Amino acid sequence: MVTASELLSVAAFDEGRHAQAFPTFGSERTGAPVVSFCRIDDKAIRTREPVSHPDAVIVQDPTLLHQVDLFGGLDPDGYILLNSERGFDELGMGEFISAFQPERVRTMPATAIAREHLGRPLPNSVLLGGFAGLCDLISLDAVTQALRDRFPGKLGDSNTAAATAACEHVRESLTGGVHA
Repeated sequence: MVTASELLSVAAFDEGRHAQAFPTFGSERTGAPVVSFCRIDDKAIRTREPVSHPDAVIVQDPTLLHQVDLFGGLDPDGYILLNSERGFDELGMGEFISAFQPERVRTMPATAIAREHLGRPLPNSVLLGGFAGLCDLISLDAVTQALRDRFPGKLGDSNTAAATAACEHVRESLTGGVHA
């Protein structure tokens, strides 16, 4: 997610906004969960503290759901995008998610979409595209431009295709009105 938050900040910057991306690593062992933050604003960002009240949470690894407080500080009008082929009810989150606005929370098979378009289980680009489809905080055009800038040539094309497919997937789930 470190790369994803960096790409999200680049996309926001390319749209003329101020952005800041930074990870936080615990002192735990190698392979421990990593949290990465991205701030986006229309005015200069002066703070350098971790985000304690996010507007959105994107979860790349669903195995962390019941191990770490991923949603601490997130208000019920926030956005949640979760990488999973299973729905919130199947993941034991049905009651929790019911407090949120239904059009702001989605699961999506980001790893499967990544395998289809990238040939590898790397869901960063997919999650960014899905996030662009979920909310108006960033545009798909800005996301795909940031991907093309970071990954030139065929790799950029594949990442852009993955992000676009994810955006379409989320938008289709929104028109269906279900917590996909």
